[in-house]
Amino acid sequence: MKKQISTYTVALLLLFFNGVRSQSKETVFKTDTIASTKSIQFIGVPIAFYTPETEFGFGGGGQFFLLNKKNIYNDRLSNILFSGIYTLNEQFLFEVKPEIYLGKGDYFINIDYTWEIYPNLFWGIGNSTPDRNEEVYNMTSHKLKIGYLRRLPPNLNFGFEYVFENHDVTEVEEGGILESGTILGSDRAIISGLGVTFNLDTRDDLGSPLSGRYYKLNAQFSSELLGATHGYNKFFLDLRAYESLTKTSILAMQVYSENTFGGAPFQGLAKFGGSYSARGYFYGRFTDRHMYIIQTEYRWRFKPRWTMAAFGLVGEVASAPENFFSISNIKPSAGAGIRFKLLKNKSTWLRLDTGFGENGNSGFYFGINEAF
Repeated sequence: MKKQISTYTVALLLLFFNGVRSQSKETVFKTDTIASTKSIQFIGVPIAFYTPETEFGFGGGGQFFLLNKKNIYNDRLSNILFSGIYTLNEQFLFEVKPEIYLGKGDYFINIDYTWEIYPNLFWGIGNSTPDRNEEVYNMTSHKLKIGYLRRLPPNLNFGFEYVFENHDVTEVEEGGILESGTILGSDRAIISGLGVTFNLDTRDDLGSPLSGRYYKLNAQFSSELLGATHGYNKFFLDLRAYESLTKTSILAMQVYSENTFGGAPFQGLAKFGGSYSARGYFYGRFTDRHMYIIQTEYRWRFKPRWTMAAFGLVGEVASAPENFFSISNIKPSAGAGIRFKLLKNKSTWLRLDTGFGENGNSGFYFGINEAF
C-alpha cells in the first residue's frame, strides 16, 4: 500500500463541471424564499470515487454563501461548507465548516466539525519508521473547533479558540504496535483545550490567492481540567507568501511547523503527509512531536477559471527540534495539478493534484481550494 490516495478521486465531478460550463447561467439552487431575498446562494456537488483503501465511495457536498454577511474590508462572504462520504469499506466521513463574518467583518466566527468512522494506517512514531511496520486500525472520531477572531486594523486578527476531539480506537491488529499499549491514545483519547490565535492576512483571495501574505501563530493547550485524557501544549507557525511573476502566474511559498510538548496521544502529534501539508505521502506516514514543511508552488492561471500548478517540498518529523535537518532524514516530494473555479464570482476552487515522494510514496488528491 505504498501508493496511497488521500481524499477524493473524481468521477461524477467531471461530468458535473462539463454541465456547468455548457449552461448560460451559473448553477445555483434556490428556494422561493432565497430567490426573493437574494440572501443565500448554494452550490451542490455530487461525489463519486474509487481508491484501493476505500473501494467504491460516493456522497455529496455543497456550500452556502450568506450574501448579507460580508467582510467589507476584503470582500469575503460568509459561507457554510459541508460534505458527506460513504465507502464500501464502511468508512464514513461528514464535515461542516461555517465561516461567519459579523459587524461588517470586524468579528469572525470559524467552526469546523468532523465525524469520522475510518479504518486507518499506522507505522509507529518517528521519522524513519519502516514500511513493514504498517498496520491497520479502526477509529471513530468527533472533532470540533470553534474560533473567534477580532479584527485589529488594518490586516491583523487576534482571537481565541476551543478545541475538542474524541477518538475511540475500536480495533487494532493483533500483535501490532497499538495493541502493545506503549503508544498514548492506543485505546482512546480525548483532547480538550483552549487556544490563542494571532494572524496577519493581506491575501487578495482565500480560495486561490494571487498576491499578499498570511502569517499565523497559534498555541493550543489541552488540559485534564477541561475533560482531556492527556494534558499537553502545541504550537503552530504558518508563514505564506504569494509573489506575482507575470500577469497570469505566481509563486506561492509556505513555511509550516508544529511543536508538541507534554504527554500527547498519537492523535495529537504532528502528522507528515496529506492533501495540504505534504502531498506525495499518506497523511500520518511519519508521526512525531515536531514537524516542519517548506513548500513552493508555481501557479499559472491560463484561463480565468482554470489554473495549472507544479510544486516541490521538503520536510520531516522529529522527537526534538535539534534532530532536524539531517540530510538523510529530510523527506522530499514534487508534483503537479489542475484547479477549476466553480462560479465566476465566488472564491471556491476544486483542486486535483498528484504528488511523488521518496521510496515509492505517491498519491492523488482532490480537495477544495489551494493546498496553501
